Amino acid sequence: MKLEQVLNQQIANWNVLYTKLHRFHWYVKGPHFFTLHAKFEELYEEAAANMDELAEQLLANGGKPISTLKEYLQFATIEETTEALTAEEMVQAIVNDYSLIIDELKSGVQVAEQNNDDVTSDMFVDLIGKLNKHNWMLKSFLQA
Repeated sequence: MKLEQVLNQQIANWNVLYTKLHRFHWYVKGPHFFTLHAKFEELYEEAAANMDELAEQLLANGGKPISTLKEYLQFATIEETTEALTAEEMVQAIVNDYSLIIDELKSGVQVAEQNNDDVTSDMFVDLIGKLNKHNWMLKSFLQA
């Protein structure tokens, strides 16, 4: 896979995830409402920043980031969630998505290194670190 494809897949995933997190922010219910309502907002704001940073890195490399909803859905490996979920199911869905993104970022690090692109590689490594921490916290919430 080419580095531009890796970056565009990440852009697509983060856009789908942004929408999913926003949806969860609006629809979460139950005793964890206040905690998760705020957490999902924090995570969708982070997702927006991530997609922007990835797109700008692709542009800096001379590539063309995808930029339409149709393309995001076409290239994303994570999926939208349309069914009603419990608060715990929402958290598990985010853990699953983050885990998939982590695996893809690990492969992306190798592609970036093969292309002698330390900046993109470092960006991917930083994202892996953030997502590992998020997953640890979200999994801890699920074990409560």
